[in-house]
Formats: sequence, structure tokens, C-alpha cells
Amino acid sequence: MSKQEIARGLLSIGAVFLRPEEPFTWASGIQSPIYCDNRLTLTAPDVRIKVEQGLVRIIQECYPDCQLVMGTSTAGIAHAAIVGHLMNLPMGYVRGSRKDHGRTNQIEGKLVPGEKTVVIEDLISTAGSCCETVEILREAGAEVLGVASIFTYGMQKGLDRLAEHNTENHSLCDLDTLVEVAVEAGYIKPEDKNKILRFRKNPSDGGWMKED
Repeated sequence: MSKQEIARGLLSIGAVFLRPEEPFTWASGIQSPIYCDNRLTLTAPDVRIKVEQGLVRIIQECYPDCQLVMGTSTAGIAHAAIVGHLMNLPMGYVRGSRKDHGRTNQIEGKLVPGEKTVVIEDLISTAGSCCETVEILREAGAEVLGVASIFTYGMQKGLDRLAEHNTENHSLCDLDTLVEVAVEAGYIKPEDKNKILRFRKNPSDGGWMKED
């Protein structure tokens, strides 16, 4: 399962949407040429099976000692469930915050201290939620082997944060591959490629929108 094949699948269903001429506005106010919603893979079986098999392959090749998969809330939960099923592994997920009732769990599912765990994430941008999930699991006694994710922007802030938390990530696809495939398939113009990569370098700087 190549990165190019995953990129073609994500583009074909609009899970990753490129619009450099009419940027999206993030909640932070940042103007972005790209919007990513990997939840759409769940309603596209042909793409979904490639994604889930790809995540299984990452775990088998990079984390062969994995005993437990844990999804990030909420986008990683469904993928963790499917991967857990395919690999016959126990699965759970980490809430964004503790429940305010009952047992006030933040980790859902049984976690045995020392259990070798892989986190399933859909998207790595600044890696904030991903690293928070990793630390919650570590505090509960898990041995987190690393993260398996569907897509990464490859932003420096995300790479730095993963390094700060001593966390390894392997993604099925990345922005560099995606823009190459998008140009080849006619989703964007060749001159748009550099704009998108400039955005990745410094998202808060709107200078990426200027012509080359």
C-alpha cells in the first residue's frame, strides 16, 4: 500500500480537499489551502479498507510487539476499533477530558500497566491532541510504542512536539506526496504546489498566498 495510493483515495472522496485559490478559515483564524476530514473514509468502503490495512501494516512492521490499540477522541476511535478487529487485539480510546459522572474515566477500555500500546490517530498537524493522548496513557502505566496515523502535514511544530514527548509517528500519507499526486491528477495546478508547501512551512504567515 503506497503513499501515492492512499493519497489518490483520500483525494477521490474529498477527505483531503485542496483549495489554494479560495482558502479555508480555521477556528484559529489561519487561512489554509487544505482541509482534511479523514472521517469520510468511514463511509467509503473501498478507501476505508486500504486505510485500515495500511494502519495494520504500520503496526506489524513498526510495532510488532503491540498488545493494545488506543484511539484518539474522537476521530481515531473508529479506526482503532477496525484495526483492533483486524488484528484481534484489544482496543480502547482516550477521551478529550474525564467524564463528569460515574467512574469519571478518561481512558475507556481495559489498560493493564506495562501493556505495549499503539495510538491510532487520523491526522497529525501540530500533534497536540496526539501527544496529550500519549501522556495520559503513559501516566496510566501504558508502554506507548508510538503512533500510527492516516495523514500528516509534516509541520515543524508537530515534529518538534512529537520529539519533545519522545513519541514516534508513522503516517500512511503526507502532504508532500499528496500535492504531487494532486498535480498529476489535475486537482490543483502545478504552480499551486509551492503555495501549499509554503503554507505548511509557516501556517500563521499568509504570505503563502502570494504568487511565485
